[in-house]
Formats: sequence, C-alpha cells, structure tokens
Amino acid sequence: MPFDRLPELVALDCGADGVRIPPDLTVPVTPRVRSLLDSAALRRLARISQLGLVAVVYPGAAHSRFEHSLGVYRLALEFLSRLRHDPRFAAAVGEDDAAAFVVAALVHDIGHWAFCHPLEDMGLAELPRHESLVHGLLTRGELAGILEQHWQIDPARVAGLVAGTATDTAGRLLHSLLSGPIDVDKMDYLARDSLHAGVPYGRHFDQERLLSSLCLDEAGAALAISEKGRTAAELMVFARYVMFSEVYWHHAVRAATAMLQRSVWLVRAAIDPVRVTRLDDRQFGEWLTAAAAGTGATDLVDGLFGSTRRLVKRAATFDALHHPAVHRALAGRSYADTVDIARRLADTLSRRLGCGVEADTLLIDAPPAEREVEFRLDVRERTGPRSVAAPHRWRSLAELSPVVRSLAHEQFDNLVKRVRIFAPAATAAVIAKCEGLDQIILDAAHA
Repeated sequence: MPFDRLPELVALDCGADGVRIPPDLTVPVTPRVRSLLDSAALRRLARISQLGLVAVVYPGAAHSRFEHSLGVYRLALEFLSRLRHDPRFAAAVGEDDAAAFVVAALVHDIGHWAFCHPLEDMGLAELPRHESLVHGLLTRGELAGILEQHWQIDPARVAGLVAGTATDTAGRLLHSLLSGPIDVDKMDYLARDSLHAGVPYGRHFDQERLLSSLCLDEAGAALAISEKGRTAAELMVFARYVMFSEVYWHHAVRAATAMLQRSVWLVRAAIDPVRVTRLDDRQFGEWLTAAAAGTGATDLVDGLFGSTRRLVKRAATFDALHHPAVHRALAGRSYADTVDIARRLADTLSRRLGCGVEADTLLIDAPPAEREVEFRLDVRERTGPRSVAAPHRWRSLAELSPVVRSLAHEQFDNLVKRVRIFAPAATAAVIAKCEGLDQIILDAAHA
C-alpha cells in the first residue's frame, strides 16, 4: 500500500511506546511528531480548555485542547489503518498525503483561542474566526520550519486540509475525514468530553464497529460506511444530540456563556484582536477582568472569574415546540439585535413589575444564526447473500434511519438549542412570575 510504511502508522501497528491519555490509550510518538508536540503553538493548546465554561457546571471537564489533539491524531491513524485496505482510498492517497493528514489531525485546533466558540457566535467584527488564523500559523514561523525540515511537507498543504480549501481528489477526501458526519474530531470529542464531564452519553456508540465499517462513498469522494456500521452511526448521532442537550447546552453552562458574551460586548472597544486571539484561559480571564473594571460588565466578569461563582438564573425558557413564536422571533438574530431587544425588554419589565431590571444583566441566550451541519452519510448495502460477491447499492443514513431523520434534522437546533432569559437571582424570580411574558418578549423583539 502507498502509505503502509508511514512511521506513525508503523508505530501504531507495533504498539510502540508513546504518550498516555485517557481513557487508557497510548498515542504513538515518532521523532517528527515530537517536534510538533514540543512547539509553542501546540504547547499553548495545553493551556486552553477544550470545553471552556462547561467546567463551571462539570468540574472534571477541564481537559485541554492539547489532549484532544492527541486523541484526534491517534484516531487519524486508526482511520488510515482501516482505509488502507480500501483499494480506491489507497489509489487516491499517497504517503505524502497521508503524512499531511496526520499532521492536520494533530494541529487542527491551533487557531483556537480561549473561549473562542461562544465568542465567535456573537459575530463581532473585532474578532476573527479561529479558522482564519490556521494558514498563517502553519505557513510562517516555527511550525512551517518543522514541517519543511522534519516532515518534508508543504505547510500550505496541511493548512488546506484543515481549512477544506484543497481542491484535488485526495485533499477533498482527507478533509472529509477531518470534518464530516463521521470524522476524527467528532469521534474524539464526544467520547473525551463525556469522560471528563462524568456523564455516559458521549461514549455510548460502538467506536470499534464504526471504524471497521469505514469505506468510501459511491463516487469515491467522501467517507461512507458499510451497513454493519449503521447502528453504531445511529448511536453516534444520538450521543451528539444528548451531549448537546445535557452538557454543551445545559442551562447553567448557557448562563455562564451569556455572562461571558455580554461582558465581551460591553468591553468590545478594548479588544485588540491580535492580542486576544493569542491568550490562554488564565490570560483571557485576567484581560477581561481588567477591561471590565468600572463598566457594566464588572459584576458579570466577577461572577465568572472571581473568587466566588455567581451565575445568573433562568427567568424563562422557550423551545420551538411549546413557544414557537418566541423561539422564531429570537433564534438566529444577530448579537447586536438581542442586546437591543434585552434593553427594550428591561425597560418594559421595569415598568410592569415596578422594580429596576438592569439592562446590562438581563441576558437573552438564543441559538446563533449558524445552525449545526446536518448528518449526511451514505451507507453501502449488499443486495445479495454474503456467500457471493453481490453488488452493492447506496442509500443515505437518514433514509434508512428514522432516528437520524428526527435527531439530526428536525429536533436538534429547535429543541436542544432553546431561547433562555437570564437575570440575577432576585430579578429572575420576579420575572418568572410575570404574566404575559411571551407577548412582552415578542413586542420587544418586533419593536
């Protein structure tokens, strides 16, 4: 096979010593992998938490993006180990391509900065998307030198695989392994986040079965599975759904997220994008605390990063099933819009309730405009008995599975990602008793 002698794959096959990560995994480390792990860009990921504010609710969820990157790299080797037996994959992907894919898996998160996902959801002009930083980090400076000297790889090739800008067959195919319905990133973070959060939900899919079923789709352009992996794929979709419901969009996690977003909004004039996007978690907390001093964000920031945890509380919750009008009116709005709506809502509630509702601490948490990617995956079905070389047919997993149709398409964004109104505890308790709150919110949204 073209990439059978890839050093990292050989190390995986022979069970070579390496770095140990949870849960009881050995990650093979070759000298050229070590050169990347010891770089400043990768070491910075050890100081950035994978789940950010989730640890406010799940204390064990303090694992780093560095640990996650090691897990993704190991899964990339597992993918290659399985797919090297697929003649079409082996014909399309040479050793240089496989090496670039291994590197891309290891460095795929280098553009991340502290708490970047919830802040990117705000769509601030002052902050770039983390994906936009990857090319520069890979093609200039230390990492570029390592890739050229130790790997003999064009850094731009790795950047293209991470960003999905590669246009050749091998490049598109390998990117689908990094970012697709079933990819090395999702397979690692679901299980790893579940493990560290102390919940079972993200580990209840058969990873081994899924790996053994990997193949290429009918066109040979993207990843697919054989029919034996169908149940494992369904369980992965369900695992993702429940992890969002119970962990990533847990109401207290979203309370902390709303506090962080409003704090950054209030100090956005102080943002230096070059500096902020290079900060780790501790440095970001220190920067935000200093920037918030003397502003309306002071109490919010202190509640997140101060010595005592003080989260805002739920005043109301609206999903698309029970409160479709409110959900529709607020979901997908720009962050600037939600701030304006919150201010109008605070004014109305102050008059209606006869108490002061502070606009800076009345927070609307709504699903962002960018919806989750639908789960599109082809399944290769046999059309005859296993004892003969029967032809195959291809059908989408959603076509075959009512579970996938419901969870991945119909319910995910509308039911898991709810609209919530948060406020300090005493204020939230008063708002929760307000009659006609749905209409008050709709009036504020449409004013």
